Amino acid sequence: MSEPVLKVENINVYYGSIHAIKGISFEVYEGEIVTLIGANGAGKSTTLNTISGLLHHTTGSISFMGESLDKVPPHKIVERGLAQVPEGRRVFAQMTVHENLEMGAYTQNDDAIHEDIEKVYALFPRLKERYRQLAGTLSGGEQQMLAMGRALMSRPKLLMLDEPSMGLAPILVEQIFDIISELHKTGATILLVEQNAQMALSIASRGYVLETGRIVTTGTGKELLSSEEVRKAYLGG
Repeated sequence: MSEPVLKVENINVYYGSIHAIKGISFEVYEGEIVTLIGANGAGKSTTLNTISGLLHHTTGSISFMGESLDKVPPHKIVERGLAQVPEGRRVFAQMTVHENLEMGAYTQNDDAIHEDIEKVYALFPRLKERYRQLAGTLSGGEQQMLAMGRALMSRPKLLMLDEPSMGLAPILVEQIFDIISELHKTGATILLVEQNAQMALSIASRGYVLETGRIVTTGTGKELLSSEEVRKAYLGG
């Protein structure tokens, strides 16, 4: 099997005296959608923030494209091709849609930016309609599209999505997941953290179930969807 795009080995993460992540290991291979599911506080977002360099692990290692990310600052991690769409979207509210997308391209040379913005507008026609609008005046669903579009502007080799459906109406949740599936079809490799386990597992190649900072179950998306244990705990079955 080829080398994984992302390899997380036995990491432990603390918030002060709280042991948030307890020796977890997992891998993401090129072209996969891998999802981390679990209840609130299970450590899903903490895991993503540690991979992207916003938090530090005390033990273990994280490697991306065969190179260690240990002690690499967050902006250098983005330059290497790893982009995160944060929980809560965090768009630049006082900037226009177009300016937000340009901000996402700070690692790229100027020649490529126009072409990449056009690709984002093709994927998210709603953003093209609102390209002059201030991001803070967009709806929640539009802000999520913008946050995803902004991350794509860095041409990531791995796209990490943190709770993309949070706070959205059910019809918008379906729309966002359709877009994630579309991205996957274009060859994107995606690590998805999501509380909506049903939706996440239905599009995932593989999944890992986190409970209080530990991985307790893993399998393909289909296996986890049909697991009685997972269904009872996370799918309301």
